[in-house]
Amino acid sequence: MHLNTIKPAEGSRKQKVRLGRGIGSTLGKTSGKGHKGQKARAGGYHKVGFEGGQMPLQRRLPKVGFKSRIKRTVAEVRLHELNRLSSQDVTLTLLKESSLIPANTRTARVIDSGELVDVVRLKGIKVTRGAKQKIEALGGTVEV
Repeated sequence: MHLNTIKPAEGSRKQKVRLGRGIGSTLGKTSGKGHKGQKARAGGYHKVGFEGGQMPLQRRLPKVGFKSRIKRTVAEVRLHELNRLSSQDVTLTLLKESSLIPANTRTARVIDSGELVDVVRLKGIKVTRGAKQKIEALGGTVEV
């Protein structure tokens, strides 16, 4: 067997129907487009949501709010919440297991809110400037 001898299985490839080639071709004359009208013309089609000149639905309805798609994957952890953890090595998985952040979170950030009592070592978690100062003042470390 050679690559140049390979052919598709018999009947697996249908021949394309040729439009506008006479009455015997099943799609002659109007080529399946019906009679007249915008859809029958060459290049005659309209954009999605076009309502024939009437004000389209997406323009009739008021614009309301904004929902960030990133917000669902980024979580904030307050500094004093780290006191509740059992381990000193804080990772994203540990925060998820202790229910401090939702399970679908991809990144977390520790913010400066409250006081830290224990020494913690953060790994793979973002930290604000104020929170980093408080962690390092107690002897903890931050690895981003």
